[in-house]
Amino acid sequence: MKVLARSFYARDTVDVAKDLLGKILVRKINGNTISGIIIETEAYRYKDDPASHTFGGLTGRNKAMFGPVGQAYVYFTYGMHYCVNAVAKSPDFEAGAVLLRSLVPKQGLDLMSRQRKTDDVSNLTNGPAKLTQALMITKKEYGEDLTKKSSLYITDGFEIKKSDILSGPRIGIKKATDKMWNFKTTKNVFD
Repeated sequence: MKVLARSFYARDTVDVAKDLLGKILVRKINGNTISGIIIETEAYRYKDDPASHTFGGLTGRNKAMFGPVGQAYVYFTYGMHYCVNAVAKSPDFEAGAVLLRSLVPKQGLDLMSRQRKTDDVSNLTNGPAKLTQALMITKKEYGEDLTKKSSLYITDGFEIKKSDILSGPRIGIKKATDKMWNFKTTKNVFD
């Protein structure tokens, strides 16, 4: 599988969020490879998006979202969970990122099951915090270059047609709820 080029992420954040569906998130750790097919994403932009971490400006926490496209933005939430994003933005915006919300496990299921303490494959990576727990993604991966084979990167995968994408409101936010920037694929990628 070919690693996605930096240019893939140098486009409108909403378009990148749709186009990440079907791609494969790969995690290399302790000599193991863990991966999954991205089946749900959410776009977060900048000044036009009050729900984005960047809406109030640059901070120590969100600086990756202002940085080069194609890097990981990992944040800690609710005092217990990590979430991973791919920095993506067009030249028209100073900041932006795509939250990776859900994966179909592909490789390293035993390791994911141990991390998540469950054998239920459908419950391993079906949420942003479950995904990072299963793939052992923490603040150490903050700023990781997703465009190079390293400890965390994204490759091409399955082609998802526009007709196989559902859009809806983003989950767990109270602002900008009118933006239909949550994207899921209806295509069966389990085969």
